[in-house]
Amino acid sequence: MKIDYFKVSEIKVSYTDKVKASERPQIGASKDAAQIFKHIFKNCIQHHEEFYVMLLNRGNKVLGVSCISKGGISGTVVDVRIILQLALKANASALIVSHNHPSGNLTASAADLNITEKLKNACQLIDLSLLDHLIVTDESYLSFADDGLL
Repeated sequence: MKIDYFKVSEIKVSYTDKVKASERPQIGASKDAAQIFKHIFKNCIQHHEEFYVMLLNRGNKVLGVSCISKGGISGTVVDVRIILQLALKANASALIVSHNHPSGNLTASAADLNITEKLKNACQLIDLSLLDHLIVTDESYLSFADDGLL
């Protein structure tokens, strides 16, 4: 069997940083991350669910934010592998995830708790820190870290 090595796909991994290190916001508490996420969710907060990841460096400065999924009124699908892929691409040391609840309900569902646990375990395998999972509504937010759910 003859193998044509010129027909093998090249895999390219890249991350482009467009913000100076001195200009990156620093996350010191859940309220800092919640303010950023609330701004991100402004166009969907009461309409449909979206799930985002915030990638942080060792100094808890924001490297970037990326949308993981957009869903319907009562849920969205989250793939842990996509989150980890983004974190590895950006050389992140930590991450915070967030999604909105269009209903305004700040109670974490069983699905919310399950994906958080799954992501936490996956992060531990590659020495990433999952710092928090925030549920954001139009009026407030729930921090899994602050409430002992992480």
